Amino acid sequence: MNKPFAITLDVGSSLANRTGSWRTVKPVYVNRLPPCNAKCPAGEQCQAWLFHAESGDYESAWKKITEDNPFPATMGRVCYHTCEGACNRGEVDESVGINAVERFLGDHALEKGWAFTKAAPTGKRVLVVGAGPAGLSAAYHLARMGHAVDVVDGAEAPGGMMRYGIPKYRLPREILDKEIARIEALGVTIRMNHKVEDLQAEMTAGGYDAVFLGTGATLARRAYIPAGDSTHILDAVSVLRSMEGEEKPLLGRKVVVYGGGNTAIDVARTARRLGSESIVVYRRTRERAPAHSFEIEEAIEEGVSMKWLSTIASAEEGEIRIEKMALDADGYPQPTGEYETLEADSVVLALGQETDLGFLSNVEGLVHEKGVVDVDANMMTGCPGVFAGGDMVKGDRNVTVAIGHGKRAARAINAYLEGRVYEAPAPAAPATVARLNTWYYADAPKQVRPQLDAVRRQSTFDEVLQGLTEENALFEARRCMSCGNCFECDNCYGVCPDNAVIKLGPGKKFRFNYDYCKGCGICAQECPCGAIDMVGEDI
Repeated sequence: MNKPFAITLDVGSSLANRTGSWRTVKPVYVNRLPPCNAKCPAGEQCQAWLFHAESGDYESAWKKITEDNPFPATMGRVCYHTCEGACNRGEVDESVGINAVERFLGDHALEKGWAFTKAAPTGKRVLVVGAGPAGLSAAYHLARMGHAVDVVDGAEAPGGMMRYGIPKYRLPREILDKEIARIEALGVTIRMNHKVEDLQAEMTAGGYDAVFLGTGATLARRAYIPAGDSTHILDAVSVLRSMEGEEKPLLGRKVVVYGGGNTAIDVARTARRLGSESIVVYRRTRERAPAHSFEIEEAIEEGVSMKWLSTIASAEEGEIRIEKMALDADGYPQPTGEYETLEADSVVLALGQETDLGFLSNVEGLVHEKGVVDVDANMMTGCPGVFAGGDMVKGDRNVTVAIGHGKRAARAINAYLEGRVYEAPAPAAPATVARLNTWYYADAPKQVRPQLDAVRRQSTFDEVLQGLTEENALFEARRCMSCGNCFECDNCYGVCPDNAVIKLGPGKKFRFNYDYCKGCGICAQECPCGAIDMVGEDI
């Protein structure tokens, strides 16, 4: 039988002749570290759970989130989503609304009643001091490893600064309570109104094998302000904490909040909802304020006034005297000698918080200074078996960081109880935007979460930021470009001129048949998400 002119080899003869042996480079599938994962202080695998969410498998997505974070519904409301600031999609149009999808999944899980799976008991007991985000995160992860966990805290209800530092208009308490109850259902014991006075005595009495400290920063920093005896000066921590009680704080008609952080903004917005006029006084400019810009903008929308480049010089009954500041050549505020008087029925100091570490005085080897406990890379203090995290160790102070500390410490504690030292796996190479073929992705506008109107926000503690609908959450999840990780788009399979790409089935991705592959690199060049590398051929 005569063959067409262009066909010179028998079918399958390329395998016999091993055309792949002519290569100098070959393609390999890789898994790179997406920037969203890399920037998450809680260590969430954002891209992995978005992959499940975009296919509508919400339970798998929720399970993937809770491998790292037991509070997705809470974090979907209060996290400042640094992951979105790093998202490669932001170089194309707008970053993926990761936080909004997380909230949808967290709320969906609560509606469905999804629960955590208990582990077989190990017989080990761990004490957790502090029922805030760091302590509850550590307790959760330790319980899922099979350890018996007792959490103790001096407050009336668990949650720490999630309950006593974040207003209800940002975090409804029923959401927080449900997510804490899910942790308790794992067998974690939480004892409130139990303040630890002597850690060493507590450890001995309970026969604990290890301890995690996560007491948080609950003491307000003070500042010297010349004031008359009748001047009503409060601290922000006390004001926000009192909002959890039956009797709300008496702030008066006009309130001045001294400080420029998120806590200052929270107090000012809370005062507005209690019917007071609020003025924030801060010694730096708006651009230099530590509060997040969207928090400041929302406060202004609600009628909070801002006095930038100002400091309180003195306070008397019914008024305060502020001095105007000016920036020097280095951008630092300096006094000008110009003063202004403002009416003020009360002054609230929001100048930061400190931790109370008096109960650690008898712990041998534990070192702390200025409210900060020294820990090593595995969150262990100088006392073997005593670990710490959250606000009481060096680093940023927010809920997401604290949750991440709790997880890291739990893994280290588990290793300690097994007689080894925990070694975190080395991170993968970063998935940069330069590796992506962004033209493969369709234009898709970011879904915006609705808000209550500003007028209603001034008189109610109803939640300001609303959640996405299922349709919008699904759309938003599908905006993820899966940076650096194969999402089975079949592009490599379609462009390979040698049929060297083999499908392994849904969810199993692909492999290369190197007997056919000539190493042309088209697959790597055309991979939308940059999940293929060309490497030197082994000789």
